[in-house]
Amino acid sequence: MYRYLNQTGAPVVLFLFCCLVPSSIIFLILQKPWKGRALSNQQIVPSLINGLITALYFILWGKGLKSCGPLRAILSEYSGAVLGVLSGVLYGRRGHVWKKVGGLIAMLVALFFLSQGWATSSLSPFSTKDSTEIKEEEVQTEQALGMMGMMIPVFAGILSALRRVIARRVSLKNQQKKRLHAITITSATCFLFPVAMWDLIIGSSSGKTSELPFSAWAFLSTIVFGIILIFYVDNIAEERLHMVFSSPRHLMVAGVCIIVMELAYEMDFSLPGFIVCCLVLGFGIFEATSLERSKKDSSLKPEDPSNGILGNDFDTSPILPI
Repeated sequence: MYRYLNQTGAPVVLFLFCCLVPSSIIFLILQKPWKGRALSNQQIVPSLINGLITALYFILWGKGLKSCGPLRAILSEYSGAVLGVLSGVLYGRRGHVWKKVGGLIAMLVALFFLSQGWATSSLSPFSTKDSTEIKEEEVQTEQALGMMGMMIPVFAGILSALRRVIARRVSLKNQQKKRLHAITITSATCFLFPVAMWDLIIGSSSGKTSELPFSAWAFLSTIVFGIILIFYVDNIAEERLHMVFSSPRHLMVAGVCIIVMELAYEMDFSLPGFIVCCLVLGFGIFEATSLERSKKDSSLKPEDPSNGILGNDFDTSPILPI
């Protein structure tokens, strides 16, 4: 998807809309939200609103992917843990506020390292390239990225966390969650339609590239892996493995996958710099979302199967863990 958008110059919103249309149809066919126990208005209305948030998330994430690259776009999604930090600070126990604030600072430091290109071989301080070669690539990378460009995937990560929170608040049952997700994706497709048409009209009237070249792999990989399969994988990881999205274990698994894909596609990648960014980000997430245990309690509670990831103090607040 990243190479397709950069090489063809295809409009991001129009491409995502064309991917969401078949995805929403597949979700509706698989989940059949109109069958089974009737869904209440208290579930349908928030799911429709969640569709608007999902549409905004896809727009920002697509823009961030095109400007920042897949590595920064994926790791920036973990910035959604900021909502958990705010929840813990506002509604949690005051004794461990400094831990959550320290975790938030660590996450900001990791995002700053990513914005400075520590995970890329051209800008990483751990790079072994010649100085002349680094300077040439540094100019190109800074012009392509920019400091403000990093904020786009960061806001996308916050919206991603918000839509997960709303989905959990609407329904805690797994089957209902899948049915409501089909409604959410369909709603997001409807909200994205006028934006895609506007992007198409403005692009054609201004003389910019508004065509959408067909690439079977770009469309199929985005639909299958980026929209459909990722929902079921995250659902299995959360329900059976008790691995929520904004957790150090999830970051570790995602980091291994990123390393494999970056090396396989021969991207501008620095392994030492990436590991440093992941360690700082993982430490920040761990401190910001850690369970407040008493000093005398050395064992986990029976209802806490996730080693403190799900059973943190966010459960007593209006915001659920992200």
